Amino acid sequence: MKKANTITIVIILAVIIFALLIMLNKPEPVTDKEVVKCIGENSVLYIQLGCPHCEDQKEMFGENKKYLNIVDCFYEREKCSGIGSIPTWVIHGEKYERIQSVEKLKELTGC
Repeated sequence: MKKANTITIVIILAVIIFALLIMLNKPEPVTDKEVVKCIGENSVLYIQLGCPHCEDQKEMFGENKKYLNIVDCFYEREKCSGIGSIPTWVIHGEKYERIQSVEKLKELTGC
């Protein structure tokens, strides 16, 4: 019985260490305020409360995500007519569904 308990504890510790390593290896968020402001001025990001991919998209901008033009379809449903999936970026009248890289957004917005 002691051996089974020891193995269980070792497995739990290994899972915790693995999870911590994954969390610590997240890429650095973009923090260039001027680029984020430019993207925000030239696009609209449609998200929804509870969407993990939406959170991942926003976190790419770090603390400068406040400069993005974000519409949360959970709270502002009337603004989300025609939005099929989230996250969706609308840039120059074109829709881009799913997570977009910062480089792609810079290219699409001309920033």
